[in-house]
Amino acid sequence: MKIRSDILRTYQSIHTWTGITTGLLLFIAFFAGALTMFKSPITQWAVPENHVLPAISVGQYDELVQQATAQYETASNGFTLHFAPHQSPMHHSPMTWYEQGGGRGLSIDSHLRQASFNKEGELVSVANQQNVLGDLIDQLHRTAGIPGKAGHEDIGVLVLGVASALYFIALVSGVIFLLPTLVKSFFSLRQKKGANRFWLDTHNLIGITSLPFHLLIAWTVVVFAFHDMLYGGLSLIYGDEPMFERNGGSKQVYSVAELPPVERYFEAVGDMVEGYDIVSLTFADLATPRARLSIEVAGDGKLQRAAETDIIAMHPFTLDVTYSTLSIPENGAFGPLVKSFFALHFGNFANDTGRWIYFLLGMMGAILFYTGNLLWLEKRRQKQAKQSRSVTIMAKLTIGVCLGSVLGVATSILASKWLYLAGVDINLGYIAIYYGIFVTSVALTFWRGAAKSAVFLQAFIGLACAGIPLTTLISQWIHENIQWQLVSNTLMVDVVALVFAWIFFHAAKKTHRRAYYGERNSIWYIGHSDNTQQPQRTELVKKST
Repeated sequence: MKIRSDILRTYQSIHTWTGITTGLLLFIAFFAGALTMFKSPITQWAVPENHVLPAISVGQYDELVQQATAQYETASNGFTLHFAPHQSPMHHSPMTWYEQGGGRGLSIDSHLRQASFNKEGELVSVANQQNVLGDLIDQLHRTAGIPGKAGHEDIGVLVLGVASALYFIALVSGVIFLLPTLVKSFFSLRQKKGANRFWLDTHNLIGITSLPFHLLIAWTVVVFAFHDMLYGGLSLIYGDEPMFERNGGSKQVYSVAELPPVERYFEAVGDMVEGYDIVSLTFADLATPRARLSIEVAGDGKLQRAAETDIIAMHPFTLDVTYSTLSIPENGAFGPLVKSFFALHFGNFANDTGRWIYFLLGMMGAILFYTGNLLWLEKRRQKQAKQSRSVTIMAKLTIGVCLGSVLGVATSILASKWLYLAGVDINLGYIAIYYGIFVTSVALTFWRGAAKSAVFLQAFIGLACAGIPLTTLISQWIHENIQWQLVSNTLMVDVVALVFAWIFFHAAKKTHRRAYYGERNSIWYIGHSDNTQQPQRTELVKKST
């Protein structure tokens, strides 16, 4: 396919600058997004086993609610009943409610009380600080770690919305730019033609093979970020007429004692749809006219609107359904269409197979942005000892931001069990560790330079990842009253950490070799002239013999 050279240069320029201006933010979002596919196992790995109260049968929940609400006033206005603890390890006891904090988003000061029955059928209850490790990773995915609010929306969400719009343009322009050579170089990874050519081939291969995934993610993130503005624009058309039909709410005030048996909620869900199991029942404002119930349901292989479940909103006393994300006739044809976009973004279909695929796609996306920055740096470096200021600054930012975020997350996970053993504020520790390491990493690159910092940071990431399974092993013998679960979900975290440790140790070794024996006029060079000549002399000796 032939395209005029001036058109290709235009699209190349668009691709380059839209990519370079958004790459660092999108790296964090994609790396953290890949980890959120296993948000529950990561949290389960971090939380001690003795923070989990015994599971009970469905028939015992009514008695549990009566006793807990009678004994604890904070439970009488709202609580959550859990029926699939392995799917929701952040609320893994049969009954939970917030004594402090709560709500959506990242809340580091939330205290959760849990209730259940012991073997003798007696009410047992414990209150613990809610672990937000999974929420912190999810927050990084949604905001790239940018703090602050604009109204009720996170500033980071809005910034990522803009970045994703530019990212969409970068994808389209990149495909157009590649069209003339796409067939010839699609599966070529030319390692013998230098690092620049190898990274270019890798960048192109990842971008093209995962193009549908990236287009979908870019489009849905823009919608997620600016949906309030979209609804605001629609209100100009609808005026005072509601855009969505809503059932009228009851103004009657009920008491907790009037709640229907738990079995009735199972029957109501079964009457609405087949193939779904109730994960949780969340009751709120029970002592007010605004009493409401949110039911989370999940089905194997189902497209689901939320990250792991579908939602049914129901009046807790009358059982009138006010809203649902289910694919049912009452929601019309538009509902399933919208739901499919949410499900394709969250990757909550195809069970664990789908999660692993999205995990790999997310990591490949992070590599795509990292290699994109490396290509920009390689193309603009000058054939002289002193590089331009713009190239040097971008190199430092690329290493500091990308590797700093990875090191911050890895160290936060590593620190989890030690924070519990030390008896300190766990969630405050997570925040301090992540942002402290992130800022320190960026500062290190500006102090020591991109090349040296790249070696150090990759080695430290390898050490942090290797320390995760080592911590699992050591923690079983340190404190007899604080133990952690050793199940397939948690052991998977240790295995993946070992794989990442090997990858980053290997990367640190390769980066070190390039820094001391690579091209002298590169921003990645830190060796001396004697060192750079050593490989050439060795090669001459081999040829002569």
